[in-house]
Amino acid sequence: MKFEQAIPVEQIADLIGAKLTGNSTQMATGINEIHKVTKGDISFVDFEKYYEKCLHSAATIIIINKEVPCPEGKTLLIHSDPFSAYVKIVKRFRSFEPANKMISDTAVIGEGTHLQPNVFVGNHVTIGKNCLIHPNVTIYDHTEIGDNVIIHAGVVLGADAFYYKRRKERDVQYDKLESCGRVIIEENVEIGACCTIDKGVSGDTIIGRGTKLDNHIHVGHGAVIGKNCLFAAQVGIGGKAIIEDDVILWGQVGVSKDLVIGKGAIVYAQSGVPSSLEGAKIYFGSPAEEAREKMKELNWVKRIPEMWEKLNK
Repeated sequence: MKFEQAIPVEQIADLIGAKLTGNSTQMATGINEIHKVTKGDISFVDFEKYYEKCLHSAATIIIINKEVPCPEGKTLLIHSDPFSAYVKIVKRFRSFEPANKMISDTAVIGEGTHLQPNVFVGNHVTIGKNCLIHPNVTIYDHTEIGDNVIIHAGVVLGADAFYYKRRKERDVQYDKLESCGRVIIEENVEIGACCTIDKGVSGDTIIGRGTKLDNHIHVGHGAVIGKNCLFAAQVGIGGKAIIEDDVILWGQVGVSKDLVIGKGAIVYAQSGVPSSLEGAKIYFGSPAEEAREKMKELNWVKRIPEMWEKLNK
């Protein structure tokens, strides 16, 4: 998320009650997760194994729970609970705006776009030209939709990320990481009935130009789907997954978080993808492997009873 205007780092430190070390004249221009930070962004780290990655990332301002040497040109905000500090910043600079009508006055809707009954369009939404949005679609705040997009009934765009920090010492153990990202739907996309696409925690969830989604598909927070992809019903995509262009996922494929599926890959139905896959290959199974090798393996498995019988004669 980018701030509407740059904010002095000392103001951020005062807001969250942090000790400031390093450059005290910085101006914060946004807030983001470590994998999406750019110069001027605030990020946070609360596990020591990620310190080096965060400290040497593009983030300019880092909320951290331990005093460490500050890299040149950066600012550290020392806070006992960086997670909560991060949430406080999100709530301050992207606070919840209640809706008072079905289509917000701040929404921008392009020429030739038709909204069927009971479509909800939130605050600061942009919808392009010649779109068709069917009944009971819910479009959360800050979503952007390109031209010539078709969205079928019951779709939800921009729900919060499924992202929590566990606090074992408490009765209510899960703290919510407030989401301030967006959903971006590029032009000529079609989204089937009852799909759900979560916004990024602080960056964007993107559905690329020309991609087609069947019914009942879920896309997790911060996932980036490339151009001209084809996903069949009940596919599930984990948060921050990257699906490159021209990928086909057949029905009920499950894709884990934080991985890459390369351009032109095809994954057969009911497969599970726990780690990255190379492009231009066909996959099957759980865990997904190249389909030809997986089929050979299954043929050998089918022969086990026959082989066992021969061994025991």
